[in-house]
Amino acid sequence: MPELPDVEAYLFALRVRIEGQRLVRVRLESIFFLRSVQPPLAALEGQRVRELRRVGKRIAIGFENDLWAVLHLMIAGRLHWKPAGAKLSRKGAFAAFDFEHGSLTVTEAGSKRRASLHVVEGLAQLEALDPGGIDVMTCTLTEFRARLMVENRTLKRALTDPRILSGIGNAYSDEILHAAGLSPILQTQKLTDAQWEGLYTHTQATLALWRDRFLAEAAECFPEKVTAFREEMAVHGRFGKPCRACAEPVQRIRYADNETNYCARCQTGGKLLADRSLSRLLRGDWPKTFDELETLKRPGSQGRNGG
Repeated sequence: MPELPDVEAYLFALRVRIEGQRLVRVRLESIFFLRSVQPPLAALEGQRVRELRRVGKRIAIGFENDLWAVLHLMIAGRLHWKPAGAKLSRKGAFAAFDFEHGSLTVTEAGSKRRASLHVVEGLAQLEALDPGGIDVMTCTLTEFRARLMVENRTLKRALTDPRILSGIGNAYSDEILHAAGLSPILQTQKLTDAQWEGLYTHTQATLALWRDRFLAEAAECFPEKVTAFREEMAVHGRFGKPCRACAEPVQRIRYADNETNYCARCQTGGKLLADRSLSRLLRGDWPKTFDELETLKRPGSQGRNGG
């Protein structure tokens, strides 16, 4: 899912291309993409783009008639910039916004149809789509700490809750926690003052690092390869591969459609965190440390209970 750094890159690229430009027409290829009825989608046509802004992980395009087109790409949705009036692919194409000098198209890989478009009128309706998380790039340490401590939650859940923080998802939460040297299951109400300061600092630094990198790329060309898996990342998407800091294999916790990637040596003092599915399978044989995990993997190993 595009998160704060990716959305900022999209916004940068779009401002150069469509700000001040007139929207000629909208081609809707999937009725599932449009999630609102009033105002009608056609009301955007003929209007010029007044501004663009980020609303959490959403991209909001503001038009001169006080209407907003709000795009939420979810996990597999992506934006593309094509020549004006470019033909849409039959597979995965949701919509095209045709401007005089080019077309912004929206696609989604797979068949789940999670990406969405809302057309709303005025700032009040736009703000109603905001989950309410604070901007981590501008908040103070005190504000950051207060928000995360409203409920006693694990750091992973707290960082990715859009009602708490704006724009952070699965990928960058992994990178933030690795940079801060904190376990993803450490509870917010158990952090020390030093850990809070480190988490705050690394949250801003990690997001700024990737945002600036993507903005530099977007200055060269439209960001066509937005992905949650970057080879340069420290742990996210690197299960089984060497941690960038210590070279130990990256571990993971899987749940539903998501997974948390972490380094046991750098973040949990060498302790392995129980993976829900594997824990059920191994039960009492679930290894507690990386060394025990390696022993369990060896041919002929029967676990601690003697198999």
